[in-house]
Amino acid sequence: MTGFDAVLLSYDEPMANSLHSRLQRTLGGTVKRLHGVHGMRRAYRLCAEVVDREQFFLADGDFAIDADFDVNAVEPLDEGVSMRVWRAVNPVNGLTYGYGGLKLIRRSALREMGEAVDVLAALPGRIEFAQHTAGVTRFNQSPFHAWKAGFRECAMLARGSEYGMADGDARQRIQAWTASRSGEFASYAASGAREGVAFAGEAVRKPQRFDHLNDPAWLRERFSFAHGDQAVSG
Repeated sequence: MTGFDAVLLSYDEPMANSLHSRLQRTLGGTVKRLHGVHGMRRAYRLCAEVVDREQFFLADGDFAIDADFDVNAVEPLDEGVSMRVWRAVNPVNGLTYGYGGLKLIRRSALREMGEAVDVLAALPGRIEFAQHTAGVTRFNQSPFHAWKAGFRECAMLARGSEYGMADGDARQRIQAWTASRSGEFASYAASGAREGVAFAGEAVRKPQRFDHLNDPAWLRERFSFAHGDQAVSG
């Protein structure tokens, strides 16, 4: 791995250890690990403090990088660009877009990050999206993790994308999430998506409620209430 550091940011993902090893093999160097930090905004900001270089790869704890991803072909970010996002394949509905994808990001941008529900949408400067995919976002590692992914993503899509996405694109993605039927725990992802859309409608009058989307304890409690304690494990 030349020119860039790399960090895997994990919280409680069951496959995080194996996906960290996979990332190291593919990138060909040491990938640092930040694990279990409470508060998504705080966790992303801390990533900037564990790297030594201004530009670094950032992967979520459920990202499975393609074995043939060519790190040597990656160009540095241009001046004024704070982050580049490679697309990831969604294993339960077949969508391929930036959700859960690999990032190349500036540590200085993370240090200057503003406030947004979709945390990385608050970076200063421009964000660019690579046209090819870099892997699969394996969020469907348990019933809870699949539900949480659908809930958070569709609540944010229904609220209105902070990346400036067109309404039609958001509707199509919500429709695909709510119809999820392939892969492990797809039904939980679909339930989470439907519940996330409903939550966004409820929260319109109290926008501060969207902060719950970044609160792991609140998400687990909501899931347990709707689907039972036995489904939370994993």
